[in-house]
Amino acid sequence: MTNGSALKKPKRFYKTVSVSEGETGWHVELDGRTPVTPAKRKLALPTQALAVSVAEEWEGQIDEIDLPTMTLTRMANVALDRTPDTRDALIAEVQKYAGTDLVCYLAEGPTELRDRQEGHFRPLRDWASREHGVLLVPTEGVMNALQPPNSIEAIGVYAAGKNDFVLTGLGMALGLYGSAVLSMAVAEQELTALDAYDISIIDELWQMEQWGEDEEALQRIGGHRRDALALGAWFEGLATGVVA
Repeated sequence: MTNGSALKKPKRFYKTVSVSEGETGWHVELDGRTPVTPAKRKLALPTQALAVSVAEEWEGQIDEIDLPTMTLTRMANVALDRTPDTRDALIAEVQKYAGTDLVCYLAEGPTELRDRQEGHFRPLRDWASREHGVLLVPTEGVMNALQPPNSIEAIGVYAAGKNDFVLTGLGMALGLYGSAVLSMAVAEQELTALDAYDISIIDELWQMEQWGEDEEALQRIGGHRRDALALGAWFEGLATGVVA
């Protein structure tokens, strides 16, 4: 039996939310004091813009603190507490997704769906190859396309060159999009996070056009789009004065 008290949300214990610059970055402050992460590190962000976005989440809490809705704060906790110790695993995850990247898999049919996919996927594959040396081979159906080892290595070099905050965002993006290329494109401001999500579900959206909308699927997609908006705010905040 679930203990009801364990599910209670903490009360909002602060009156004011602000942002200040400190020795370790830009700090969110609650009544002039910086909150800490689960590992007791100060909640400090590498850019003022991202700190402001995180502060807005804290300001948006009314009577209780609903941490599951505070996506940027949770990502900051991960970037500060977990990513420094799991960088190699995250880089390997980016490479794994590139090996079976969504933008390489085209439907065998119908032609309309395949053409719609390729209309979005090919420019992204071309961009990844041109800008980052990540040349990926497309295929049709579910047959695995063996990707060039040099490309997998190049995407690993790309991920390894990112700081803990960008790498944390890439990790979230992989799960949301199922694509290393889409994740890179959002991180590099080539695509908006919301556009990238819609590209990642082209086949599902096409099926809805043919057979009608499903309420459960729409709710799931709506939740994922909210995650995409938060992810977009994360990368946009980092794009202003990212520190290594």
